[in-house]
Amino acid sequence: MMPGMDPKKMQHLMKQMGIKSEDIPATKVIIETESGKYVVENPEVVQITMQGQKSFQISGEVKFEEGIKEEDVKMVMEQAGCSEKEAVEALAKTNGDIAEAIVLLGEKAKE
Repeated sequence: MMPGMDPKKMQHLMKQMGIKSEDIPATKVIIETESGKYVVENPEVVQITMQGQKSFQISGEVKFEEGIKEEDVKMVMEQAGCSEKEAVEALAKTNGDIAEAIVLLGEKAKE
């Protein structure tokens, strides 16, 4: 919004220009990328519709979570002799630590 402008006047002006905004009651927003995902906790989300196009304005507590790399999964699979699913689960539990994931899977195999 513009500083010093009354929010009601701003809404009226936007309506005259054909711009519609709507608050979305979101609890979490996740934006996935090739390298990981952005997680927005306690978000404030506004959907803006202008000339038939929708866009979103998102604000909140943002953190970035790195994704598990395919080459890491393959290495764990080869070293631990496990399935892809098991390798992904072990990497997730160990926050992507390859050596720790292999040890974890080795311990599971002994059980």
